[in-house]
Amino acid sequence: MCIGIPMQVIESGPIRAWCDDGGERQQVDMQLVGDQPPGAWVLVFLGAAREVMDPTHALRVRDALVAMQVALDGQPVDHLFADLIDREPRLPEHLRS
Repeated sequence: MCIGIPMQVIESGPIRAWCDDGGERQQVDMQLVGDQPPGAWVLVFLGAAREVMDPTHALRVRDALVAMQVALDGQPVDHLFADLIDREPRLPEHLRS
């Protein structure tokens, strides 16, 4: 199984770009998404950008990935899901009775 990692473009190029995953820079293959400007967010699988992401969505995905590691370390994760605290979850329409 492969997990996509949200990364922010730091230095852009038509084939490769330097991207940051929140602490580490790496070169990413950009051929599937094209040249993206610095500051753009991309979802990276195995060193290749597969999708351009909205910044809000990218940060939520990053928080979820951080939460998995924090939970594995036995620490609380509530601060990583501030948008879900004190909110009753809603089922999708097709699952409601």
